[in-house]
Amino acid sequence: MADTAPYMRVLEADVPSVSTAGNDDDTIVTQAPFDCVVTAVEYVPEAAITGAATNHRTFSLVNKGQAGSGSTTVASLAFDSGSVTASANNEKAIPLSGTAANLTLAAGDTLLWRSIHIGTGITDPGGLVRVTVSRN
Repeated sequence: MADTAPYMRVLEADVPSVSTAGNDDDTIVTQAPFDCVVTAVEYVPEAAITGAATNHRTFSLVNKGQAGSGSTTVASLAFDSGSVTASANNEKAIPLSGTAANLTLAAGDTLLWRSIHIGTGITDPGGLVRVTVSRN
């Protein structure tokens, strides 16, 4: 008999800071433990983040697939205005893709956290990424 428990699982990983505003970082978060659907993504930054209109930062969770070459965006949030903020040590929901197929993972798919600067960027304090998945 196949193990089907638990139905839902929370996957977490620490992600490093990007202390230089103009730099980017890709960090492996985890691999899908079973065929599943991503139901939530949260980022818990170690320090507050306040977005900016021209020079800002986008955070994304990307499915790299099993071969490591995928580019499907699962969730993404641009800190592209002063009204987009995140408090220190408090979870910030990262909106999921509106394309249902982008949320589906196969067992062994690699998830990557991407922190990319736009313009001259803003710093990324690093923190914790939390991904909630449910079995298909």
